[in-house]
Amino acid sequence: MLRHYHIRDYDFKLIIFVVALTVIGVIAIGSDKESMKSMKLAGAVFGYFLMLVISLFDYSIILRFYWLMYVGNIVLLWLVRAVGVEAGGAQRWLNLFGIQFQPSETAKILLILFFAQFIMKHKEEMDSLRVVLTCVLLFLPPIYLIYKQPDMSTSIMVVLMFCVLLFVGGIGWKYIILALSVSVPAFVVALTLILQPDQEIIESFQQKRILAWLYPEEYATTEAYQQLNSITAIGSGMLYGKGYNTNEITSVKNGNFISEPETDFIYAVIGEEFGFVGGCTVIVLLIFISFECIMVARKAKDLAGTIIAAGVAVLVGFQGMLNIAVATGASPNTGIPLPFVSYGLTSLVSLYIGIGFVLNVRLQCKNDRGVSKNEYRIDRT
Repeated sequence: MLRHYHIRDYDFKLIIFVVALTVIGVIAIGSDKESMKSMKLAGAVFGYFLMLVISLFDYSIILRFYWLMYVGNIVLLWLVRAVGVEAGGAQRWLNLFGIQFQPSETAKILLILFFAQFIMKHKEEMDSLRVVLTCVLLFLPPIYLIYKQPDMSTSIMVVLMFCVLLFVGGIGWKYIILALSVSVPAFVVALTLILQPDQEIIESFQQKRILAWLYPEEYATTEAYQQLNSITAIGSGMLYGKGYNTNEITSVKNGNFISEPETDFIYAVIGEEFGFVGGCTVIVLLIFISFECIMVARKAKDLAGTIIAAGVAVLVGFQGMLNIAVATGASPNTGIPLPFVSYGLTSLVSLYIGIGFVLNVRLQCKNDRGVSKNEYRIDRT
């Protein structure tokens, strides 16, 4: 299970990008709330340790327990509904043995690992309707449990991720065309129904967030308040920002214009204090991490490795862009963390675990001749 690899095959670039983004998060959170800086740093160190350990374990062996991962994921999500901790009108957290965490964040990684193995076992049948429907049926329980927390933002993220996993896994084009021909009209109809006053499809606060995004002037002092202040804060940073830990009373963190900016709106803090340059740095690092994962996916030794690396690439890229879209007003307020930057420790540690698996996929990648680089000895050259 624990193997030896060529040290030159270790993806140090990916580690540098991830650590750089995490450091930006620690700095931004320290500026907003100094008391949370140490917790963020501790979570980063713990996640980094897990990443290094997981990167040395053969993912092919770990994936043999894919059904255990699936069942464990369902149990954790069900426990959230049964005995979960409620905060902010949502029941998304679980307290086990004195440790509070968010199972919907760990679910993202567990689903990637499960479907990586499941799809690889049925790779010759991915054009079969039976296998495609089986994948969808297996996906329904976890996505339902996440949606009912309620957590629409994570639900959207997980659905997008699942679609990419199927695409990478080799699903037939006829199913893709069929899905698009059904989902696009269904989305338009659903959006029309959601905007109706007496709708019961989504929670009332979720409807108000969508309406506030469409008509911000009408909700300027209520649901649109945080997003409008976030846009103002980012714009006020201009090119180089107001400076780290600015003491201006009109700043986002000092004026309390945004509740809990260290989580969903951490990008507003970065934009205000570090300006356009700081904001672009975060975006570039997110792109670099996603691109590096895609490069690993292209050279993976098997389909499972490809799906793992591609899944993590989508998770980091899509989630990062969605968070920034919320902070800049390009999307309704969703409440999803910025990867490696926001305060959420469950999200941070889960992402580090995902990167650990990508690193192991990279260590076992094929060379230019299609031969696996995996070795059973240490080569320090």
